[in-house]
Amino acid sequence: MLGAALRGAAAAGLAQLRAFSLSAPREVVIVERWWKVPLSKVGQKPRIKHRRFRVFRLVEDTKHSPKQPMELILTDSVERLGARGDLVLVDKSYGRNKLLAKNLAVYPSPENKKMFEEEMKLLQEGKLAKSQTQSGIKTVRFLQSCHLEVGMKNNVKWELTPEIVARHFLKNLRVVVPPYAVKLPEEPITQFGEYWCEVTVNGLDTVRVPMSVVNFLLPKKKRYLHWVAKQEALKASTATP
Repeated sequence: MLGAALRGAAAAGLAQLRAFSLSAPREVVIVERWWKVPLSKVGQKPRIKHRRFRVFRLVEDTKHSPKQPMELILTDSVERLGARGDLVLVDKSYGRNKLLAKNLAVYPSPENKKMFEEEMKLLQEGKLAKSQTQSGIKTVRFLQSCHLEVGMKNNVKWELTPEIVARHFLKNLRVVVPPYAVKLPEEPITQFGEYWCEVTVNGLDTVRVPMSVVNFLLPKKKRYLHWVAKQEALKASTATP
């Protein structure tokens, strides 16, 4: 009996929710009388029984008016939108269904604005832990899928330093990494091989990037070797029956 009652209540709630989701949005239509109602005597009702006073003209229909964006304050970093504390303008449907429903934003009430202003002051004074920026999050994701190749000459003695690694990040991966944000293994790297380096983004997140130290080749020779390897692979594929 109890199970059937619970199933019935759940079905009714689902039907009500479905009906609510399928209901048409409520719009506002503003109209005014075409003929002005004459003034009545004191203590008497206005004379509006004539049919001409039932003729109205349209003033405004909010259904066809341009939709105004919703103003929100982000409580967390949102990709392609902003970081915590940013004031953003979004569509009302996106703001209600994505940001407010998932506690990613709040309304810009005076209390919320004051709270985030105080938080910004504490961040500037260094009394509060910083959060990763939107560009920092993208950089971390990019570095997690990268593999760095460092080319060193074989006719001179060398030792890999953070400055050299930072230059190869900019040259090969188009990522600007300051030398102080690069950490290498404790043992000096003086030979070719497979290694790793750690990159700290904005002083918050650290990413370990695999690194191959190889013999330095000029770009023209590197393209030629790549073409030769491609041709050999093509011949091997055509030679097999």
